[in-house]
Amino acid sequence: MNFVRRHPIALALIVLVAWSAVDPLPALVDVVTGAAVPDADLTRPIAYTAFAPLSDLLDALTFLSLGRARVLLAFWSVVLAAWGAARPGTLRQRLVRALAGPALVLALALATVFLPRPVPRIAVADEAVTVIDYHAHTQASHDGRRGWTALDLARWHAAQGFEASYVTDHNVLFADSVDQPIPLLPGVEWSVFGQHMLALGETVPIDRDRYLRDTPAMLRIFADLHRRGALAVASIPEYWEHHWDDLDDFVRAGVDGFEIANCAPKAIGFPDAARARVVALARQHNLLVVGASDNHGWGKVTCVWNLASPSAHGYSANRILVRPLVLVQGEWLPWTAPYTQPWFMLRTLTWPERISWLTWILVVLIYRATPRRDGDAPGLGILARSLKLRALLRTSH
Repeated sequence: MNFVRRHPIALALIVLVAWSAVDPLPALVDVVTGAAVPDADLTRPIAYTAFAPLSDLLDALTFLSLGRARVLLAFWSVVLAAWGAARPGTLRQRLVRALAGPALVLALALATVFLPRPVPRIAVADEAVTVIDYHAHTQASHDGRRGWTALDLARWHAAQGFEASYVTDHNVLFADSVDQPIPLLPGVEWSVFGQHMLALGETVPIDRDRYLRDTPAMLRIFADLHRRGALAVASIPEYWEHHWDDLDDFVRAGVDGFEIANCAPKAIGFPDAARARVVALARQHNLLVVGASDNHGWGKVTCVWNLASPSAHGYSANRILVRPLVLVQGEWLPWTAPYTQPWFMLRTLTWPERISWLTWILVVLIYRATPRRDGDAPGLGILARSLKLRALLRTSH
């Protein structure tokens, strides 16, 4: 019992990692059906699995809706600060510990955005489909990461298994020519009246002022884009937030499709019920549905891939595969994020990742539990001595 009291966090983590395996989440699900995907999987680099606790934690922080991210980061900053301040020690020690907790949370948030790291890569059984992204940005967008070039974007996509991507900078036509490591396709994201419109294949500028006055004026953009040979796809969260009652008008005006999954924090919160309504509308009118990384150069992983079929059109032309961590949080209120997001993360672990988690927990636990000799300084030498003693004990028996 004394051991349990001394190491409650490590023991609780072991229980949670094991317990989460009872009801695991699949690697990928189909956005439309919500079912596991039998013909595609995620391959994880050795380094990703070896450092699974860090890899999985950074992925879980990446795939948070904006409201849930704010609550989770604020909650754990306060909890860790209070825990550090409450531990015994001098006033200076307690202040340092109280500041260390929020500093750790901030460091993890910054690592989520900037830290180079290995990422999962999609593997698809059907060679006839093209793994594509319909919505991504370079530094040419006003909110794109400075220095994030088209080549950087192509490499980011290639590392995760994409075979092509449209470049849809905000109100800026894509004029570069990039074919390696994957081809980048021309497009643009036009900002019109309360709506962002993906113009896929767009190569000619438009006069946006014509579509900024009101909704009827904005709806004329569909016919104009068609005359230029571009596909017009309505992006989220804009149509959800500003034009939810106008979707039938979108269809009558000639929209080619709807984005129904998007990795941006402001769009991850798109509810399942709303998505189902858009899917039903697209199915009824044979319209394209797509997913989007909406990459702006921030963050290292995507949550969604599209499998485009060249032999199909409209609703059947594209399948959207998503990491379930994005969808499963959709019906949970933001204030639940501090405990639901870690639990959802653990449910997504593969068995190699679970073994990596348990190994790291046990290594830290052994280090913390090993008695110190008088004069021993903290450090890895204690862990090495502990492991050596255990090996000697096993051989003596």
